[in-house]
Amino acid sequence: MNNHEIDYKLYGDDMQFVEVELDPDETVIAEAGSLMMMDDKIRMETIFGDGSSSSGGGLVGKLIGAGKRVISGESLFMTAFTNEGIDKRRVSFASPYPGKIIPMDLSEIDGKLICQKDAFLAAAKGVSVGIEFQRRIGTGFFGGEGFIMQKLEGDGMAFVHAGGTMYKRELGVGETLRVDTGCLVAMTGDVDYNIEFVSGIKTALFGGEGLFFATLRGPGTVWVQSLPFSRLASRVFSAAPKNGGSKGEGSVAGGLFDLFGGDRD
Repeated sequence: MNNHEIDYKLYGDDMQFVEVELDPDETVIAEAGSLMMMDDKIRMETIFGDGSSSSGGGLVGKLIGAGKRVISGESLFMTAFTNEGIDKRRVSFASPYPGKIIPMDLSEIDGKLICQKDAFLAAAKGVSVGIEFQRRIGTGFFGGEGFIMQKLEGDGMAFVHAGGTMYKRELGVGETLRVDTGCLVAMTGDVDYNIEFVSGIKTALFGGEGLFFATLRGPGTVWVQSLPFSRLASRVFSAAPKNGGSKGEGSVAGGLFDLFGGDRD
Protein backbone atom coordinates (compact mmCIF):
# COMPACT_ATOMS: atom_id res chain seq x y z
CA MET A 1 0.00 0.00 0.00
CA ASN A 2 1.38 3.42 -1.01
CA ASN A 3 -1.48 5.42 0.53
CA HIS A 4 -2.28 5.89 4.19
CA GLU A 5 -5.03 3.54 5.38
CA ILE A 6 -7.80 5.63 6.93
CA ASP A 7 -11.13 4.71 8.49
CA TYR A 8 -14.22 6.86 8.05
CA LYS A 9 -17.88 7.31 8.97
CA LEU A 10 -20.59 9.27 7.12
CA TYR A 11 -23.13 11.40 8.99
CA GLY A 12 -26.35 13.00 7.81
CA ASP A 13 -28.56 12.57 4.79
CA ASP A 14 -28.85 15.59 2.48
CA MET A 15 -26.14 17.74 4.09
CA GLN A 16 -23.57 15.10 4.88
CA PHE A 17 -20.15 15.25 6.43
CA VAL A 18 -17.49 12.56 6.62
CA GLU A 19 -15.53 11.83 9.79
CA VAL A 20 -12.06 10.43 9.10
CA GLU A 21 -10.29 8.48 11.85
CA LEU A 22 -6.51 8.80 11.80
CA ASP A 23 -4.02 6.53 13.53
CA PRO A 24 -0.81 8.15 14.82
CA ASP A 25 1.20 9.69 11.93
CA GLU A 26 -1.61 9.12 9.41
CA THR A 27 -2.55 11.99 7.11
CA VAL A 28 -5.59 12.97 5.07
CA ILE A 29 -5.55 15.69 2.40
CA ALA A 30 -8.51 17.93 1.59
CA GLU A 31 -9.59 20.90 -0.45
CA ALA A 32 -9.11 24.24 1.28
CA GLY A 33 -12.28 25.30 3.07
CA SER A 34 -13.79 21.83 3.48
CA LEU A 35 -12.83 21.37 7.17
CA MET A 36 -15.73 21.09 9.60
CA MET A 37 -14.05 20.12 12.90
CA MET A 38 -11.08 18.18 14.25
CA ASP A 39 -9.67 16.78 17.50
CA ASP A 40 -6.62 18.18 19.21
CA LYS A 41 -3.16 16.79 18.32
CA ILE A 42 -4.02 17.07 14.61
CA ARG A 43 -1.66 19.32 12.73
CA MET A 44 -2.86 21.34 9.75
CA GLU A 45 -0.35 22.08 7.01
CA THR A 46 -0.79 23.87 3.69
CA ILE A 47 0.97 21.97 0.91
CA PHE A 48 1.62 22.40 -2.80
CA GLY A 49 -0.43 19.99 -4.91
CA ASP A 50 -1.56 16.75 -3.30
CA GLY A 51 1.56 15.68 -1.41
CA SER A 52 1.76 12.37 -3.28
CA SER A 53 5.01 10.83 -4.47
CA SER A 54 3.79 10.65 -8.08
CA SER A 55 4.56 14.31 -8.70
CA GLY A 56 8.22 13.72 -8.01
CA GLY A 57 10.53 15.07 -5.36
CA GLY A 58 11.86 18.57 -4.90
CA LEU A 59 10.43 21.97 -5.69
CA VAL A 60 10.00 21.31 -9.42
CA GLY A 61 7.86 18.22 -8.83
CA LYS A 62 5.68 20.08 -6.33
CA LEU A 63 5.23 23.00 -8.72
CA ILE A 64 4.19 20.65 -11.53
CA GLY A 65 1.61 19.00 -9.27
CA ALA A 66 0.30 22.37 -8.13
CA GLY A 67 0.23 23.65 -11.73
CA LYS A 68 -2.05 20.78 -12.74
CA ARG A 69 -4.55 21.90 -10.12
CA VAL A 70 -4.49 25.47 -11.45
CA ILE A 71 -5.31 24.20 -14.95
CA SER A 72 -8.33 22.35 -13.56
CA GLY A 73 -9.54 25.55 -11.89
CA GLU A 74 -8.56 24.61 -8.33
CA SER A 75 -6.29 26.32 -5.82
CA LEU A 76 -2.50 25.93 -5.86
CA PHE A 77 -2.69 24.58 -2.34
CA MET A 78 -4.28 21.74 -0.44
CA THR A 79 -4.45 21.14 3.30
CA ALA A 80 -2.91 18.10 5.00
CA PHE A 81 -4.22 16.94 8.40
CA THR A 82 -1.80 14.72 10.35
CA ASN A 83 -2.38 12.95 13.67
CA GLU A 84 0.59 13.82 15.88
CA GLY A 85 -0.89 12.21 18.97
CA ILE A 86 -0.37 8.70 20.37
CA ASP A 87 -4.05 7.71 20.07
CA LYS A 88 -6.62 7.80 17.29
CA ARG A 89 -7.86 11.26 16.33
CA ARG A 90 -10.74 12.39 14.13
CA VAL A 91 -11.17 15.12 11.56
CA SER A 92 -14.42 15.91 9.69
CA PHE A 93 -15.12 17.43 6.28
CA ALA A 94 -18.48 18.85 5.21
CA SER A 95 -20.38 18.88 1.93
CA PRO A 96 -20.23 22.27 0.18
CA TYR A 97 -23.95 22.12 -0.78
CA PRO A 98 -26.88 19.66 -0.45
CA GLY A 99 -26.05 16.23 -1.81
CA LYS A 100 -24.15 13.05 -1.04
CA ILE A 101 -20.56 12.22 -0.15
CA ILE A 102 -19.37 9.14 -2.04
CA PRO A 103 -16.52 7.11 -0.51
CA MET A 104 -14.30 5.57 -3.19
CA ASP A 105 -11.79 2.81 -2.46
CA LEU A 106 -9.42 3.28 -5.40
CA SER A 107 -7.91 -0.18 -4.88
CA GLU A 108 -11.30 -1.67 -5.86
CA ILE A 109 -11.59 0.26 -9.14
CA ASP A 110 -8.14 -0.43 -10.61
CA GLY A 111 -6.57 2.57 -8.91
CA LYS A 112 -8.10 5.32 -11.03
CA LEU A 113 -11.18 7.54 -10.85
CA ILE A 114 -12.07 10.42 -13.18
CA CYS A 115 -14.33 13.06 -11.63
CA GLN A 116 -15.65 16.57 -12.13
CA LYS A 117 -13.11 19.20 -11.14
CA ASP A 118 -15.26 20.42 -8.21
CA ALA A 119 -16.32 16.97 -6.95
CA PHE A 120 -13.17 16.05 -4.99
CA LEU A 121 -13.50 16.58 -1.22
CA ALA A 122 -10.71 14.66 0.56
CA ALA A 123 -8.45 11.60 0.30
CA ALA A 124 -5.84 9.59 2.13
CA LYS A 125 -2.33 10.96 1.75
CA GLY A 126 -0.65 9.35 -1.25
CA VAL A 127 -3.64 9.66 -3.57
CA SER A 128 -2.56 11.62 -6.63
CA VAL A 129 -4.92 14.43 -7.67
CA GLY A 130 -4.18 15.37 -11.29
CA ILE A 131 -6.03 16.30 -14.45
CA GLU A 132 -7.57 14.18 -17.19
CA PHE A 133 -7.64 15.82 -20.62
CA GLN A 134 -10.53 15.00 -22.90
CA ARG A 135 -8.99 12.93 -25.67
CA ARG A 136 -10.91 14.51 -28.54
CA ILE A 137 -9.58 17.98 -27.90
CA GLY A 138 -11.64 19.71 -30.64
CA THR A 139 -14.96 19.10 -28.92
CA GLY A 140 -13.36 19.40 -25.52
CA PHE A 141 -12.55 23.08 -25.93
CA PHE A 142 -16.26 23.85 -26.36
CA GLY A 143 -17.61 21.26 -23.94
CA GLY A 144 -17.29 23.35 -20.81
CA GLU A 145 -17.29 21.07 -17.78
CA GLY A 146 -16.49 18.04 -19.93
CA PHE A 147 -13.10 19.20 -21.17
CA ILE A 148 -10.89 19.13 -18.07
CA MET A 149 -11.69 16.63 -15.34
CA GLN A 150 -9.75 15.57 -12.27
CA LYS A 151 -7.97 12.25 -12.09
CA LEU A 152 -7.57 10.48 -8.75
CA GLU A 153 -4.97 7.70 -8.72
CA GLY A 154 -3.69 5.43 -5.98
CA ASP A 155 -4.79 2.57 -3.77
CA GLY A 156 -6.39 4.47 -0.88
CA MET A 157 -9.70 6.06 0.05
CA ALA A 158 -11.01 9.17 -1.67
CA PHE A 159 -14.23 11.11 -1.07
CA VAL A 160 -16.15 12.94 -3.78
CA HIS A 161 -19.32 15.00 -3.49
CA ALA A 162 -22.44 14.86 -5.67
CA GLY A 163 -25.29 17.40 -5.62
CA GLY A 164 -28.86 16.27 -5.00
CA THR A 165 -29.38 12.53 -5.45
CA MET A 166 -26.51 10.34 -6.62
CA TYR A 167 -27.16 7.59 -9.18
CA LYS A 168 -24.67 4.80 -9.83
CA ARG A 169 -24.82 3.07 -13.21
CA GLU A 170 -22.90 -0.03 -14.30
CA LEU A 171 -22.27 0.00 -18.05
CA GLY A 172 -21.78 -3.23 -19.97
CA VAL A 173 -19.37 -3.67 -22.86
CA GLY A 174 -20.39 -1.25 -25.61
CA GLU A 175 -23.34 0.12 -23.61
CA THR A 176 -23.74 3.88 -24.08
CA LEU A 177 -25.16 6.53 -21.76
CA ARG A 178 -25.60 10.22 -22.60
CA VAL A 179 -25.38 12.62 -19.65
CA ASP A 180 -25.61 16.38 -19.27
CA THR A 181 -22.01 17.52 -18.73
CA GLY A 182 -22.90 19.16 -15.42
CA CYS A 183 -24.62 16.03 -14.09
CA LEU A 184 -21.61 13.77 -14.60
CA VAL A 185 -19.85 13.27 -11.24
CA ALA A 186 -17.32 10.51 -11.80
CA MET A 187 -16.46 7.39 -13.75
CA THR A 188 -13.94 4.59 -13.59
CA GLY A 189 -10.87 4.82 -15.78
CA ASP A 190 -12.04 2.14 -18.22
CA VAL A 191 -15.07 4.14 -19.40
CA ASP A 192 -14.62 5.66 -22.86
CA TYR A 193 -16.06 9.17 -22.95
CA ASN A 194 -16.51 12.03 -25.35
CA ILE A 195 -18.18 15.44 -25.38
CA GLU A 196 -20.72 15.80 -28.20
CA PHE A 197 -22.68 18.74 -29.58
CA VAL A 198 -26.47 18.54 -29.29
CA SER A 199 -27.74 17.95 -32.82
CA GLY A 200 -30.51 20.17 -34.16
CA ILE A 201 -30.26 23.93 -33.82
CA LYS A 202 -33.81 24.18 -32.41
CA THR A 203 -32.91 21.74 -29.65
CA ALA A 204 -29.75 23.66 -28.87
CA LEU A 205 -31.41 27.08 -28.75
CA PHE A 206 -34.87 26.35 -27.36
CA GLY A 207 -34.55 22.99 -25.59
CA GLY A 208 -33.58 24.53 -22.26
CA GLU A 209 -30.56 22.25 -21.91
CA GLY A 210 -26.85 22.75 -22.52
CA LEU A 211 -25.34 22.63 -26.00
CA PHE A 212 -23.15 19.65 -25.10
CA PHE A 213 -23.55 16.31 -23.39
CA ALA A 214 -21.14 13.59 -22.33
CA THR A 215 -21.32 10.28 -24.17
CA LEU A 216 -20.09 7.45 -21.95
CA ARG A 217 -19.39 3.98 -23.31
CA GLY A 218 -18.81 0.88 -21.19
CA PRO A 219 -17.56 -1.24 -19.68
CA GLY A 220 -17.24 0.63 -16.41
CA THR A 221 -19.08 2.46 -13.66
CA VAL A 222 -20.56 5.95 -13.83
CA TRP A 223 -21.85 8.20 -11.04
CA VAL A 224 -24.43 10.88 -11.94
CA GLN A 225 -25.85 13.74 -9.82
CA SER A 226 -29.37 15.15 -10.05
CA LEU A 227 -28.47 18.69 -8.95
CA PRO A 228 -25.22 20.17 -10.31
CA PHE A 229 -24.05 23.22 -8.39
CA SER A 230 -24.15 25.32 -11.59
CA ARG A 231 -27.86 24.52 -11.96
CA LEU A 232 -28.56 25.31 -8.30
CA ALA A 233 -26.64 28.59 -8.53
CA SER A 234 -28.57 29.54 -11.68
CA ARG A 235 -31.91 29.03 -9.93
CA VAL A 236 -30.81 31.02 -6.89
CA PHE A 237 -29.49 33.85 -9.04
CA SER A 238 -32.68 34.05 -11.10
CA ALA A 239 -34.81 34.21 -7.93
CA ALA A 240 -32.63 36.83 -6.22
CA PRO A 241 -34.14 40.31 -5.70
CA LYS A 242 -33.15 42.77 -8.41
CA ASN A 243 -31.64 46.14 -7.47
CA GLY A 244 -31.75 45.23 -3.79
CA GLY A 245 -35.55 44.99 -3.75
CA SER A 246 -37.64 42.41 -1.94
CA LYS A 247 -39.25 39.45 -3.69
CA GLY A 248 -42.01 39.31 -1.07
CA GLU A 249 -41.80 35.55 -0.49
CA GLY A 250 -45.14 34.02 0.37
CA SER A 251 -47.13 36.93 -0.99
CA VAL A 252 -49.31 36.15 -4.01
CA ALA A 253 -50.37 39.79 -4.20
CA GLY A 254 -46.77 40.88 -4.28
CA GLY A 255 -46.02 38.52 -7.16
CA LEU A 256 -49.00 39.85 -9.17
CA PHE A 257 -47.94 43.40 -8.41
CA ASP A 258 -44.48 42.72 -9.83
CA LEU A 259 -46.00 40.95 -12.83
CA PHE A 260 -47.87 44.08 -13.90
CA GLY A 261 -44.86 46.32 -13.33
CA GLY A 262 -45.90 47.81 -10.02
CA ASP A 263 -43.49 49.71 -7.83
CA ARG A 264 -43.85 49.07 -4.12
CA ASP A 265 -41.21 51.53 -3.03
